[in-house]
Amino acid sequence: MRRVTLFVNGTSKNGKVVAVYGTLSDLLSVASNKLGIKASSFYNGKGGLIDDIALIRDDDVLYVSEGDPFIDPQDEAKVTSDLQGAHTDWLTLNIGGRLFTTTRSTLVSKEPESMLAHMFREKDVWGNKQDEHGAYLIDRSPEYFEPILNYLRHGQLIINEGINVRGVLEEARFFGIEQLAEQLEASIKNSQPPEDHSPISRKEFVRFLLATPTKSELRCQGLNFSGADLSRLDLRYINFKMANLSRCNLTHANLCCSNLERADLSGANLDGANLQGVKMLCSNAEGASLKGCNFEDPSGLKANLEGANLKGVDMEGSQMTGINLRVATLKNAKLKNCNLRGATLAGTDLENCDLSGCDLQEANLRGSNVKGAIFEEMLTPLHMSQSVR
Repeated sequence: MRRVTLFVNGTSKNGKVVAVYGTLSDLLSVASNKLGIKASSFYNGKGGLIDDIALIRDDDVLYVSEGDPFIDPQDEAKVTSDLQGAHTDWLTLNIGGRLFTTTRSTLVSKEPESMLAHMFREKDVWGNKQDEHGAYLIDRSPEYFEPILNYLRHGQLIINEGINVRGVLEEARFFGIEQLAEQLEASIKNSQPPEDHSPISRKEFVRFLLATPTKSELRCQGLNFSGADLSRLDLRYINFKMANLSRCNLTHANLCCSNLERADLSGANLDGANLQGVKMLCSNAEGASLKGCNFEDPSGLKANLEGANLKGVDMEGSQMTGINLRVATLKNAKLKNCNLRGATLAGTDLENCDLSGCDLQEANLRGSNVKGAIFEEMLTPLHMSQSVR
């Protein structure tokens, strides 16, 4: 019985002694199992191709190839430079405590400029640390590394269910695998739902309302309701801060104690709405209609419209006892027959505002701009002390 020593092409370490029997194909099968490669041919020490099993003598040293040309194991450094890292020897990586076995060519060939390629293109150039079994230690996440290794093996990005794509992306960036990182970024972008800035409809909003207790604050901050029909709905205590309610139909809606701070109500219709205790600080209601609205809370809670833009609004016949309109802009507004008893209008711009028939008893008009304002048919006399500091 003959026996031979087998080495992976280009190496002189980790050889296997095997018995020679049968045909050359049988020996190739044995070599594949022993060395963990897909053996396709044998070379002798001088680089001669063995194409007949009869040429093999007892105690011969053979180099097993996967199809690549003969590599002299005595000149590995030169071969590494000439073949640009096309090593086929096997190595094991210890990634965060999990072992991965692969070939050097897998780590080098697909992404030659990656960190992995630079680490393993030439043996021991980076001084890679190894564990007691010879596996190269890399302190990264194994579950995110596995899709990257498979990509280097066959060029396809496959991520199993339950693996966070962003985690794989971070690993790809860490190892400098740029093409894979670009694929992952595109995958993440495509998986995001498209930005939807379309207004919320009445039907959608009613569904939210029905699922919320009456006195619970429904968070609608910054939402878009532009042009929606919200008339006659119970909208008490809802947070509409910075929401877009422009051109909304809010007629006879109950907005008691709702927060409309910095909301856009331009061109909206709030005729007959209940606005007791409403907060409308710095809101924009330019051109809105608020005829016959009730801002007056019997419990004493005052509506606050400080700094609001109310240019050209129509608030005719509204109940606004104690309302805070400090430094608000009411230029060209219509406030005919409004109840403004005890209202704070200090610093308010009332230029060309129609205040005819209003009740301004005890209202504070100090520092307000009343240029061109109409004060006809007043229910109570307007004293100079109310408008002059």
